[in-house]
Amino acid sequence: MSSSLRPPAQRPCESCPYRRDVPAGIWASEEYAKLRRYDADTPDQPTAVFQCHQSDADSAGRRICAGWAGCHDAAQLLALRVAVLDNLIDATTYQATVEYVSPTPLFPTGNEAADHGQTGIDTPTQEARRLIDKITRTRNDLVQ
Repeated sequence: MSSSLRPPAQRPCESCPYRRDVPAGIWASEEYAKLRRYDADTPDQPTAVFQCHQSDADSAGRRICAGWAGCHDAAQLLALRVAVLDNLIDATTYQATVEYVSPTPLFPTGNEAADHGQTGIDTPTQEARRLIDKITRTRNDLVQ
């Protein structure tokens, strides 16, 4: 069985919740809450790999979120270990994720990224609305 998730992109996408330069309020509160859970000690983390938000859930080209890989010490991410065991990623993708360094400034923790993102949910800026509209056009699995 071949792996189904590709390694992180060269840089986090323009709406990545981990990027410092992304306006607050792009994603729903529940999406930001997911970021916090990966800051836990390894045994207490989620077992699902955090995937890039830029492709829809049915896309064959799903990839590991570059912001997630760059924000965390990927060698300590339980989800990556489980993904190898479940054949969702191969050893090359695992290694690329562990070695990933973002060229774009990221929040140092999922908690800080979530705190930032959740502040703008009720009052998104014009730039945030532009990105929300772009995401809605790109993703066919989102309710409109």
